[in-house]
Amino acid sequence: MKQLDKITPRNVDFSQWYTDTVLNAKLASYGPVKGTIIFRPYGYAIWELIQKYLDTKFKEIGVENVYFPLLIPESLFQKEKDHIEGFSPEIATVTRVGDTQLPEPLFIRPTSEVLMANFFKNEVKSYRDLPLIFNQWANVMRWEKTTRPFLRTSEFLWQEGHTVHSERKEASNLTLKILDIYTEFAENALLLPVIAGQKTEREKFAGADSTYTIESLMHDGQALQCGTSHYFADNFSKPYEIKFKNKEGKLEYAYSTSWGVSTRLIGAIIMTHSDDNGLVLPSVISPIQVRLIQIKETDEVIKVTEDIKNLLKSKYRVDIDKTDKSFGFKISEAEIKGIPLRIEVGPRDLENNQVIISRRDTREKVQVNVNEVEKVVDQMIKEYDVNLYAKALKNREDRTSKAKTIEEYKTILAENQGFVLVPFCGEIACEKDVKKQTSTNSRCIPFEQDNKTENCFNCNKETNLKVYFARAY
Repeated sequence: MKQLDKITPRNVDFSQWYTDTVLNAKLASYGPVKGTIIFRPYGYAIWELIQKYLDTKFKEIGVENVYFPLLIPESLFQKEKDHIEGFSPEIATVTRVGDTQLPEPLFIRPTSEVLMANFFKNEVKSYRDLPLIFNQWANVMRWEKTTRPFLRTSEFLWQEGHTVHSERKEASNLTLKILDIYTEFAENALLLPVIAGQKTEREKFAGADSTYTIESLMHDGQALQCGTSHYFADNFSKPYEIKFKNKEGKLEYAYSTSWGVSTRLIGAIIMTHSDDNGLVLPSVISPIQVRLIQIKETDEVIKVTEDIKNLLKSKYRVDIDKTDKSFGFKISEAEIKGIPLRIEVGPRDLENNQVIISRRDTREKVQVNVNEVEKVVDQMIKEYDVNLYAKALKNREDRTSKAKTIEEYKTILAENQGFVLVPFCGEIACEKDVKKQTSTNSRCIPFEQDNKTENCFNCNKETNLKVYFARAY
């Protein structure tokens, strides 16, 4: 089918393969402004399923959804020095309304810490008012120089959680609890094997005391940050005057956190699981989990197809392709869209009371008795998801190495790029030097450390830290 010819093979040009897959699967189209995309129905449906899953998990731990304004006054944003320095190159600014110059520039939010902090300042008076645990599903804007659909766009969708607490330990614990939610979601729903850990001083979020992350490895050996959770201590409370009276009646600065995942996750799914035939979607976030395709629309075929749909619809998102297209086109479209299971219903197979079920990942086809369809679908969906995770994990394991020196690190990058665990001093200047030499940076300090003292792979200072470095999106 001609549509498939548009997908460049993955091993020929990974970047072009990715773009071809996004466009052919009709996940998104390019917007009229450089760096923006239009979420098409299928792409947005994936984001809705991500939202639904995470929103349920958040609410289980007491998170409340809110919505804050898009515009931030310049004077408010500049109260936290590190924050403004971290975002200033990417901030879009509104200075005029019609022909009228605004008295103060307004920033289009790149993130909402300062708006939340300003609200918390006015809302919090006593320890009895705390904690406040908010989340918003919103769009943000960061004027990126180099863009790619879902991975890096000037405007993107995300959830951003913001919390404020009376106790340091409570805030710190929540930061890690959210990281656990992200880890479980990435591994069990998106089928992305992730490494959880802490960001280095150079890579932590602007204004944070500490930043925690989950990192995944794409098929081409480049890393992708899939979610972050930040502990601010009182770094935002002090400039924004978020104070409360504690149990002793003394004024104290509050402790805050923020955390988020974005539509980059759709990019991660594509680059981890998909192949030269198009998307391969984990079943949990696949808008259509089972597609029924009729080979000939006889009365019996139509009846059996509807019966199977009715049988499965309470468990799965299932549809029937009723478009006026050829059988071959329908098969190819189901493959391009990454639908996990496809059931073909035709008169010849029905003579033996059978249908054909195909898996998207292995492209394996099996003949199944009509009475066994539900049981087989249950089993195949489980096997499908297990296989996707196993393949992604094997890719990561095959591309994970260790290096002791910068020369060894450079050799690994050239021969088998991926995660490289190195002894690292953690100093900002040293990491800048690694970046200058290799165009790579640290991904995370994994929680599991052997605590052996070694020499930093770059500057040779003694250290007991082991850190993952990689090329990254």
